Amino acid sequence: MEPFVPDTLPLNLIEWAAHVSLIGQANAALARYDGMLQGIPNPRVFLSPLTTQEAVLSSRIEGTLASMEEVLEFEASPREHAEPSKHEDIQEIINYRAAMWKAIEYLRERPLCLNLVKDLHGILLDSVRGRDKTPGQFRRTQNYIAPPGYPIEKATFVPPSPDRLDDMLDNWEKYMHFDEKDVLVHLAIVKAQFEIIHPFLDGNGRMGRMLVPLFLFAKKLLSSPMFYLSAYLEANREAYYTRLQAISQLQDWNGWIQFFLTAVVEQAAINIDKVRGILHLYEEMKAKVVETTHSQFAIQALDAIFSRPIFEGSDFAAISRIPTKMTASVLIRQLKNVGILKVLRPASGRRSALLVFPELINLVEGKSIV
Repeated sequence: MEPFVPDTLPLNLIEWAAHVSLIGQANAALARYDGMLQGIPNPRVFLSPLTTQEAVLSSRIEGTLASMEEVLEFEASPREHAEPSKHEDIQEIINYRAAMWKAIEYLRERPLCLNLVKDLHGILLDSVRGRDKTPGQFRRTQNYIAPPGYPIEKATFVPPSPDRLDDMLDNWEKYMHFDEKDVLVHLAIVKAQFEIIHPFLDGNGRMGRMLVPLFLFAKKLLSSPMFYLSAYLEANREAYYTRLQAISQLQDWNGWIQFFLTAVVEQAAINIDKVRGILHLYEEMKAKVVETTHSQFAIQALDAIFSRPIFEGSDFAAISRIPTKMTASVLIRQLKNVGILKVLRPASGRRSALLVFPELINLVEGKSIV
């Protein structure tokens, strides 16, 4: 199989009339979601569990097995994590979130560009699978997509040859700043072309999925880059890969655009429900925590368990910025007594208890852990 030569951007193949209805639905759904985000005082803290869950799902598409609660448990108590075999999976998820935070700070002042993509890729592959495949550097050798151990002759897709990569990436970067007719169609093309070019030896999928919220943030369709598609893509994995393959095999960009716009519509509805659920839970818990503790630090305690729903009791004063550990301990005991906090691991010797705020994790993951 010869290396694929992608279409030069911008495309002249888009059937705009066929996409009008979905374009309208997707933009309206995204606007509703962003309106909700704008009503949240500190979305980075408040919606931190959603960011962690996105990192979990994005990595799961590529085979990692760690769950959101395992990541949070590891961060709360890395010395005590029970399954060393999952450490690398967990680190991959932590890397994804770290790369996202770096990108947010960068994009507040500068545009999306190839240098940022390389920097983020370096963070994604730090100390995890792919760390031996030139993290943060565009490839200089031929890669291909095939089952593990298969030769290039058995590849399902062979990306562009490395000697043409610079020109294709230059075209891709320039297209990111092109004034396309619709931003969501623009994003659909940007994401797919990145996957087709496959500019890194590993980690292209993770980087490509991260481009979705970053592009929307950079184009000011989102006030905060917290729109994640991995739940939809993971649930529709076969269709996702089929639609991407159809671009290289059939030049079917319009089928991909339809799939992508549908993903935005459906995921926006899911995200709106989850954010609405988190806001409702916060208001419900605010009344309960204030009534239970009668403490001037009630809201600080509440904000802490929303930003860190699994934590060691000994860290609670620092997480919540409550002045003394004694006051923090009293609040923990009160929140345990009314069932807001539960014990994942009891205290033992010098080891502090590991505590969880299960309602938030259950809401984000859609299942019960406690």
